Amino acid sequence: MFEGMLTGWERQQKSRLLSPSTIGPRIALLRRFAEFAGTFPWQWDAGDVEDFTVALMSGAGRLAPSTIRSYHLTLRMFCDYLLDGRYGWVAQCEQRFGSVPAQICHDYNTVAHLNEYEGRPGRRPFTYDELQHLFDFLDARVGQVRRSGRKGAWAALRDAQMVKTCYAFGLRRRELCMLDVADLRPNSQVPRWGTYGAVHVRYGKSVRGGTPRRRTVLTVPEFDWVVDGLRQWVEQARPLLQPAAGHAALWLTERRGRVSVKAMEQRFAWLREQAGLDAALSMHCLRHSYVTHLIEFGYPERFVTEQVGHSYAATTAIYTSVSNDFKTKTLTAALTRVYRTEEKQ
Repeated sequence: MFEGMLTGWERQQKSRLLSPSTIGPRIALLRRFAEFAGTFPWQWDAGDVEDFTVALMSGAGRLAPSTIRSYHLTLRMFCDYLLDGRYGWVAQCEQRFGSVPAQICHDYNTVAHLNEYEGRPGRRPFTYDELQHLFDFLDARVGQVRRSGRKGAWAALRDAQMVKTCYAFGLRRRELCMLDVADLRPNSQVPRWGTYGAVHVRYGKSVRGGTPRRRTVLTVPEFDWVVDGLRQWVEQARPLLQPAAGHAALWLTERRGRVSVKAMEQRFAWLREQAGLDAALSMHCLRHSYVTHLIEFGYPERFVTEQVGHSYAATTAIYTSVSNDFKTKTLTAALTRVYRTEEKQ
């Protein structure tokens, strides 16, 4: 019966076009919860949820509140599915076991969504000094590998350019790895940038089973240094890997395959450690840095929202963490504007 319930809920989610990466962990969580409770859904009660939550919050493997909230949401949705009269699980359980499923998640035993951002407090944008240090380390590493005579200079150049491109266009990790050479586009307003005036993102974040959202990210003048790096990679370094010319992917491995998201995450973690940077600075923090720095450069919030592919400006605001220098300059400008006006009067 339990397996039938899981299969039915899995089928319902597939009908909503949810991805396997979403469905799989949900089914795994239900199996884990059933094993923890030692009972089946028609025997579960609210106390099982509370005991499960306490266990998740105990010990060295304590989970983040956002993770636990997602677990509660999964349990709530599964119970809603079982209680839906259109699927008949209540009648079958009553007939076979004399007991029926109940909604075991309620407002008083689940994590409330009180804050827009629920990530770890240690995650933050890179400072300008940290970015410069990281980029200097990546560039120096290419030269060191080349001078040593060992293999790996080509891959080191690729890693450096991937990290720089991720920051210069504010890309998500999957968006970065799924780029093709054909996604590099010109900007008619800046002909000297050639085909590196914009990046067409075709694998943006999808919503509720929808297709990946597309957007075009324009190169901004403050990050025009990325143009020379992309040109060097596409026109000089990438063709060295034969037959790279016939492969669509922008970022290739030495075996002529597309660089995967997992591989890039692992690579970045290693590079960050070698550079001696804070372990809390993940690759996604480069995207936070991009948003923050565009705001500091004076770009309108709507422009920044379009660049990074957010649906709402409020989401962009969560990513923004302007520096003290920027705040000081803004306040100074306001003081000058207000008090000079009063003096003239």
